[in-house]
Amino acid sequence: MTNAEIKKLVLEAKVENLVAVNEFVDEILQPLNCSMKIQMQLELAVEEIFVNIANYAYGESTGKAFITGRILENPLRLELVFMDEGTPYNPLARKDPDLEQKMEDRAIGGLGIYLVKKNVEEITYSYQEGKNVLTLCKHIH
Repeated sequence: MTNAEIKKLVLEAKVENLVAVNEFVDEILQPLNCSMKIQMQLELAVEEIFVNIANYAYGESTGKAFITGRILENPLRLELVFMDEGTPYNPLARKDPDLEQKMEDRAIGGLGIYLVKKNVEEITYSYQEGKNVLTLCKHIH
């Protein structure tokens, strides 16, 4: 894959399609020989974002998830963009959980997106043309 060549995946936003999403990301990463640590960090982030789209974006109905991926250089990094046409929701607006607080005293939710933030170098959210757009960038080396 050449620099900035964009790969696209469109599929039903259902948890059972996570395998296809992981295969899509693995296909982009394959020529880069990135470390197992980086692969695991990416898998965690991808799973969290996709499962949240599948479980929450469309309420009781289902819709599509649109994912694009590309390799960028200087520094070498993977950019993944997750889009859905569900209810507008900015997961980055939520305050990070207080990890010093006892589990039973913490508010429910927020830990997953916190883990995503800790496993990628950049994460942004916008709402464009009726779509939630969440972009992740992960350095490869």
